[in-house]
Amino acid sequence: MLMIANFSYRSHHSIIEKIDPRARWIFALCMLFSIVLFWDLRILSVFFALSLAQFFASKVTWKETKRAWIFILVLSSMMIFVNTVITGVETVGGTVRGGTPLFSIKFPFLDSFYVLTVERLWFALTQYLRIISIASLFIILPFTMDPRLYGTTFRGLGFPDKLAYTMDLAFRFIPTIARDFNVTLDAQRARGFELDKGNINILQRIRRMAPLMVPVTMNSILAGEDIANAMDLRCFGLKKRSWVESLRYKAGDLALIIFSIFILGISLYLRFGLKIGDFWMPGM
Repeated sequence: MLMIANFSYRSHHSIIEKIDPRARWIFALCMLFSIVLFWDLRILSVFFALSLAQFFASKVTWKETKRAWIFILVLSSMMIFVNTVITGVETVGGTVRGGTPLFSIKFPFLDSFYVLTVERLWFALTQYLRIISIASLFIILPFTMDPRLYGTTFRGLGFPDKLAYTMDLAFRFIPTIARDFNVTLDAQRARGFELDKGNINILQRIRRMAPLMVPVTMNSILAGEDIANAMDLRCFGLKKRSWVESLRYKAGDLALIIFSIFILGISLYLRFGLKIGDFWMPGM
């Protein structure tokens, strides 16, 4: 029997979980579109505060989100380090070339210097703030949203039935892959396979994991075909379908939606009406 896994959801009895998930998605998307408009650290700090307020109000613990945060921080650190600190590419609405140098390095055998400036470091901080603000908005959704409401939520946002169910399956894809990987790893260990045997480095561990990816990938392909066949047998998509769970907006949900649209409207006015939001640092 095909089983689809979910993220580790448990009720935290927080005020966030009492809000309609559609209103939460509208708030997150309005905040996302607002954040990406600006490179001014002062304005981004306001969005950062709102994002953190939502994160702490959800009562999600560090233990639950630790892996996701580590992945986000490591990936963003690599990108920011290469794109800003090393290459010094131009920003949006400003530039990190030139400015106040901190130190310089002359490359051997080359008639060129690498100069690290205060502007580059400040721009890197601005990028960090943008990424963490956006991550704080979306990272809590799988941990505070009942999996039974995935499809209903996206259908309630106006998505067609097929797209709503696709989004439902997309949210379940990563935990399902993780479940299948652990099952395959346990099966291989029962046959004498040791992933961590001996004093090995990270590259050797990745190399040992390679044989496990073949059965996991094949199982994912077969599971996708089983889901598609099951949907075809039930004539999915031929007519409008009904959903087991239903959602109704309350006064608090409507207030959050109005507040979200207000934030987006103010952001658009500041960025395109008043031309505010370019790269900023003290002393500019």
